Amino acid sequence: MQNIAFLALISADKPDLGISKIRAYAENMPLNLVQIDRVADIDRPTFRQQYLKPRTPVVMSNLAKTWPAYSKWNFDYFKHVAGDQIVPLYDGSKTDGTKKVNEPDAQMKFADYLDLIAREPSQLRIFLFNIVSHMPDVKKDYTNPPFCDWFVDQFPAMFFGGGGSSVFMHYDIDAPSIFHTHFVGRKRVTLVSPEFTPLMYKLPLSWHAIEDINWRDPDFDQFPALRGVTAHTTILEHGETLYMPKGWWHFMEYLDGGFSISLRALVSPAQVAEAAYNVAVVKTVDNFFRKRYGKQWFEWKEKSAAEKANKRARRLNLPVPEAVA
Repeated sequence: MQNIAFLALISADKPDLGISKIRAYAENMPLNLVQIDRVADIDRPTFRQQYLKPRTPVVMSNLAKTWPAYSKWNFDYFKHVAGDQIVPLYDGSKTDGTKKVNEPDAQMKFADYLDLIAREPSQLRIFLFNIVSHMPDVKKDYTNPPFCDWFVDQFPAMFFGGGGSSVFMHYDIDAPSIFHTHFVGRKRVTLVSPEFTPLMYKLPLSWHAIEDINWRDPDFDQFPALRGVTAHTTILEHGETLYMPKGWWHFMEYLDGGFSISLRALVSPAQVAEAAYNVAVVKTVDNFFRKRYGKQWFEWKEKSAAEKANKRARRLNLPVPEAVA
């Protein structure tokens, strides 16, 4: 499937390309980007037919405009209602196997953190912040989108970031359909379909890619399989909602200090089973080996990810330098 997609991508308006021409063209091909669809308003039947069933992302510009949160949520509001909370912070440093999964890099009073990201760029982020556990009344400020029936209401995750910070390329362990609404400033989103997972340098027993990849400007000599990947991108502004289908990879960049909320839906029993298996089995096995072997385990995972992706790249006739695994 990836072979067909790649050939179609580079052969558009370029008839009768042979393998040698394909290779020459790919050597200079940037990460192929297409814009994510945008709609102002959309009804449930149309959304389910055009986006939910085919698992295609879309940005909805008007979905959150009727929420109280649209005009209410800003840095001053959260400072007022939860400023004294101590929040865990993440600085974007590479995982090396010496820390627990999702172990924070620092802690700070919420009000001080919000002042920081409002004032200046910062690599510090708040990740998977369960706002309802701290402020139950905020559930009155938003409404679950009408496109899915089963939302995980107990865990509406929030994400805060300083300008210039980013979230590594990953997909979500619990296999949800995500409605991700951004507030304050701008956030650039890069999504990749799960059909390209064999080319994404995915770490074994994990849900993220090798962290050394610069997704803003990938090094195709070091990571040649990425030449065969098509990514979808957009910039979210205040109040815009992105639908991210199950299993889609995502890389998030805060162009300005801001925050987002993700409302997560599980649309089938199979998704529930997949989420349970990932959390109860796969994550447990990975944590066992991480604890037992530490950095050695993580280095093996990176080596294995590179070997598998580069092997697939060769099968697609993508140029892979001899020095690369």
